[in-house]
Amino acid sequence: MGKFSLKKFLDSGSLFIWLCGGALGLSLLMIGGLLVLIMINGMGYFWPKDLMQLHLQDGSTVLGEWVATETIPDSESSAKPQGRERIQLKVGNRDLYGLDFRWVDRADIVKEQYPSDVVVFERREWGRFFGWIKQIQEGERSLASGNAEGMTVLFPLLERTNGIQERIDAIEKEEIAELNYRLEQARLRLRSLELSSQSRISERGEIEAQVQELESRYAVQNAALIALYDEMKRFRITVVDVAGEAQTFQVGTLINAWLPNSLGVGEKLLMYVQNFWEVLSEEPREANTEGGIFPAIFGTVMMVVIMSIAVVPFGVLAALYLKEYATQGVMTRMIRIAVNNLAGVPSIVFGVFGLGFFIYAVGGTLDQLFFAEALPNPTFGTGGIFWASLTLALMTVPVVIVATEEGLSAVPREYREGSLALGATKLESLWRVVLPCAMPGILTGLILAVSRATGEVAPLMLTGVVKLAPSLPVDGFFPFLHLDRKFMHLGFHIFDVGFQSPNVEAAKPMVYVTTFILVLVVLMLNMAAIALRTRMRKRYAGSSV
Repeated sequence: MGKFSLKKFLDSGSLFIWLCGGALGLSLLMIGGLLVLIMINGMGYFWPKDLMQLHLQDGSTVLGEWVATETIPDSESSAKPQGRERIQLKVGNRDLYGLDFRWVDRADIVKEQYPSDVVVFERREWGRFFGWIKQIQEGERSLASGNAEGMTVLFPLLERTNGIQERIDAIEKEEIAELNYRLEQARLRLRSLELSSQSRISERGEIEAQVQELESRYAVQNAALIALYDEMKRFRITVVDVAGEAQTFQVGTLINAWLPNSLGVGEKLLMYVQNFWEVLSEEPREANTEGGIFPAIFGTVMMVVIMSIAVVPFGVLAALYLKEYATQGVMTRMIRIAVNNLAGVPSIVFGVFGLGFFIYAVGGTLDQLFFAEALPNPTFGTGGIFWASLTLALMTVPVVIVATEEGLSAVPREYREGSLALGATKLESLWRVVLPCAMPGILTGLILAVSRATGEVAPLMLTGVVKLAPSLPVDGFFPFLHLDRKFMHLGFHIFDVGFQSPNVEAAKPMVYVTTFILVLVVLMLNMAAIALRTRMRKRYAGSSV
């Protein structure tokens, strides 16, 4: 058996192979651990947990959902500190207790129970309430007394009040929203007539008549809203917490109610799916800490689509000029160096540029030229999804340029020469031969651009993202796509809920949920681009990118 030689081992390169493999394995392990952490904390948010009732030594009782268990050393100075175990409970009932969580020492617990009749009330405000039904009333008339009878009456009553709430939302978001839009358009037309040098009295009279008609229709819808709200106020429910303290609120403020300790596994699984769908499809409430995140998902995807439409043509055209037309000299090398350096510029710098150039300069000029009647209220002279998308396109265009140049370099020279030999012009060769073969490289640049831009937050805070958008950038009013509107974004939603929420501890589950959804959105957008790139690779096998 030969003697081990360190020099021969180093010269063989095996050490570096192991180092590279170890670094790759460690990176994958860290990424996998992060994804598992996000999934556990995010997906666990949707599971309906049981409520535990703890009887303490001082005679008090605590009711809530188990959150965590930890051990705290009694003395840091002792050689073997004896730890005490404590349990964190989500006690809810924020309007009564002023807090959402409570720590309880394990040694103080005398008895632990899981009452089957305890009810979870999900409310539109103040979070969830844990307790029992005392009485349900319609006006001064009692409909039910006690928990068992109350649950029988409450379920059909919730269906009724939720149906009324849906009608209220339909009137506010459809009928009244349309009337407000048409009234605003009429106001702008009147303002335009005032700014015009020509006197058009007949047209002004028509607009004023239209405004009167719209206002009368608005009064009708407003009266219908008042009647529906009065209908919601008819029903009241009185509930008691674990200490017997009563609380009365309108049934219309409830979204749902269930008996968590009486649910089977199948029922909990069904409720888990329903909760997940509600988060994906509903609007947020309670300062974004509860409800859904649909506007943020929609805004994120729409921003990425607009950014992709803007960045790919400019990036590809720039790469085509640098690779196929520009003289390869000092100036071209300097441009390439500048492009590579742009890829490393902090994103907040692009946000400041977007604010100063796109919003104040370009947007302000557009307002002066085409939207003078709306001034001093800006239309394009303020943040919006269009300016945010263009800012991110400017930030990611170096990535597309570099990837496209690499794709063009991978196209064999014989393809170009063969096309030119057959009589095609250079433009025809580029359009019909070179670009299709370089398409996998172009899509690689798009994938990298989407991956970087989807999670960016800093430039969006300056160019159009908001905590809560009153309406989506897409609706049923012409021109249907409103690029001037502000929008919500998943990345900013994470920042807002995690760091700007008045109750950070209660908002922590929503941070994980939104992070998990953001990762899913990035993966889905990337998978769509990767599938298209794979298809292009198979079709144009001459490209090696």
